[in-house]
Amino acid sequence: MAAEPIVLNSPNGKLRMTFCLSQKGEPTYQLEYKGKTVIRPSHLGLELKNAHDLQRGFTIKKSTISTFDETWQPVWGETRKIRNHYNEVFVELSQESEERGLNIRFRLYDDGLGFRYEFPLSKNLNYFVIKEEHSQFAMSGDNTAWWIPADYDTQEYNYTESKLSEIRKKLPHAYDSNASQTIAGPTCVQTSLQMKTPDGIYLNLHEAALVDYSCMHLNLDDKNMVFESFLTPDARGDKGYLQAPCKSPWRTIIVSDDARDMLSSNLILNLNDPCKLKDTSWIHPVKYVGVWWEMINGMSQWSYTWDLPSVKLDAIDYTKVKPHGKHGANNENVRKYIDFAAANGFDQVLVEGWNIGWEDWFGHEKDDVFDFVTPYPDFDIKTLNEYAHSKGVKLLMHHETSGSVRNYERHMEAAYSLMNKYGYDAVKSGYVGNILPRGEHHYGQWMVNHYLYAVKEAAKHHIMVNAHEAVRPTGLCRTYPNLIGNEAARGTEYEAGAGNNVNHTTILPFTRLQGGPMDYTPGIFEMDMSKMNPQNHSHVNSTLARQLALYVTMYSPLQMAADLVENYRKHMDAFQFIKDVAVDWDDSRYLEAEPGQYITVARKAKNSDKWFVGCTAGEKGHVSKLHLDFLDKGRQYVATIYADAKDADYRKNPQAYVISKKTVTARSVLTLRAAAGGGYAISIMPK
Repeated sequence: MAAEPIVLNSPNGKLRMTFCLSQKGEPTYQLEYKGKTVIRPSHLGLELKNAHDLQRGFTIKKSTISTFDETWQPVWGETRKIRNHYNEVFVELSQESEERGLNIRFRLYDDGLGFRYEFPLSKNLNYFVIKEEHSQFAMSGDNTAWWIPADYDTQEYNYTESKLSEIRKKLPHAYDSNASQTIAGPTCVQTSLQMKTPDGIYLNLHEAALVDYSCMHLNLDDKNMVFESFLTPDARGDKGYLQAPCKSPWRTIIVSDDARDMLSSNLILNLNDPCKLKDTSWIHPVKYVGVWWEMINGMSQWSYTWDLPSVKLDAIDYTKVKPHGKHGANNENVRKYIDFAAANGFDQVLVEGWNIGWEDWFGHEKDDVFDFVTPYPDFDIKTLNEYAHSKGVKLLMHHETSGSVRNYERHMEAAYSLMNKYGYDAVKSGYVGNILPRGEHHYGQWMVNHYLYAVKEAAKHHIMVNAHEAVRPTGLCRTYPNLIGNEAARGTEYEAGAGNNVNHTTILPFTRLQGGPMDYTPGIFEMDMSKMNPQNHSHVNSTLARQLALYVTMYSPLQMAADLVENYRKHMDAFQFIKDVAVDWDDSRYLEAEPGQYITVARKAKNSDKWFVGCTAGEKGHVSKLHLDFLDKGRQYVATIYADAKDADYRKNPQAYVISKKTVTARSVLTLRAAAGGGYAISIMPK
């Protein structure tokens, strides 16, 4: 080593980070957990375009160690309060030969490490282009990993469980076709990456506060078991245009020997800036139904007519074309959903396909694809919103961009103003297909900036955003809490087609949900798609009881009851749980967890003494022995248990469930079984 190492301990002393410079002046760190090395010595730095690298030749100019401890309250969340407690070292490096500097800030929490680069304005570091970031994560062995292939345009893949050494062999079989996809490399995977070491330590690699920078993937050197950052390129192949002073996102490593700690970690939220919105009173959780699943399974259409193979919005009078009769967003159908929402206590009704242009919206890389303000003739936007408001319900707006980002930005003010005019306060946006400008990727710096721009502009209009096909979240919902949902993973919609692996929902909370909540759209009661669309022979890989559990295990302040009204009316006894379950919480307890196998969670509803429990299981099923010691001592509760029946089977008998009630206390212990691909849900109400 070129200088005395800098040692930083976590507040509880279980984690230790050591920083030093190599003999070549390379910034190097390593991480230990309870005395075991979890990250071997790993180099840090960046490769620049048309300039000398920021990787070696450094000396330590100064290092400053500090501590920080606060408790903050999220606008919505899994808990009412979050503690942000870390020890920090800020290392100022000098690259004297180039007359410039580079700073690295490390924050060590009890549950992991975050570090980022900070670029001070120097004589020879002002405007610069990143060719590649070379942040290393050297593994201690051949870990088991739950991963999806690195892709610049989609995360909508099933997860593969394998050893790190098997990624190269398995990656060609780990993805299927998507509307837009660009595979990054033969051993490159996406974050958030969940791993488990051979000696039982859990590791998670991700990033926090992704702002004005390209999304990071992880490229594996499978000979040496070293991951290295691999940024999403732009249309030129460059990986970031920066102007000093500036900073990178945080690179995050969550560590524990208890899988439950991975799920309860707030490290990524804590590494984001505090809320920047002065007034958040208009932001609220949303439970909704909608005109959506019937289009996904093929019963109805987003489009209005078959007679327009080519659409120019300003040249077509839709009142003069022949409707095909399968348009889902029609007045009668929307009223049905409004009535159902009002009768069952739902906040909003999503309506997709309400606006003109869906006849040729996809596959043409079309610029003027939607105007986001003009409804089809059979969707009376004024009357339907008035009808919804008269019943205490709001409509939830839908903005599909078809990847034409310039088109969305030039219409955005008018689109948000239309929402204000008719009383919408939330929008589901979409970015299906290749990005315009052509050559840009969904996860590049240009698009990362667009997604945040849309959220900021929405906030000016008091609008909440649920972005689909956008970059995976990195905790920015702390800073901009009107970002109440994202997709950025393979959701329920795939169950109406190619299907999701049975263990999918036992992995997502360890991976995708680390950075923020997902609009997973659970609540499917009819698993056989052919009963709604005879041409669709797909099957949902879940029992009905597990669909209930997902409202608890898949945390989100935005939850949809995604199935058709008709299917819910056949099982109103089970639907009662969806009506009862909260979407905002005072407390959350992860009771059982093992990635790929099972997750069991208990949550206490916000401003309430009601608790809800959910368990989702993989192919092996699961038996739980639940201690209800999270309940208030000395009180009695009524537990309503929605469980898989003895003969439940996600393939052959998914709708077999049993509902039972019993009196419980903090001393009660429940033994419950989840079938393969099954689960259970419990509502616990004070007597």
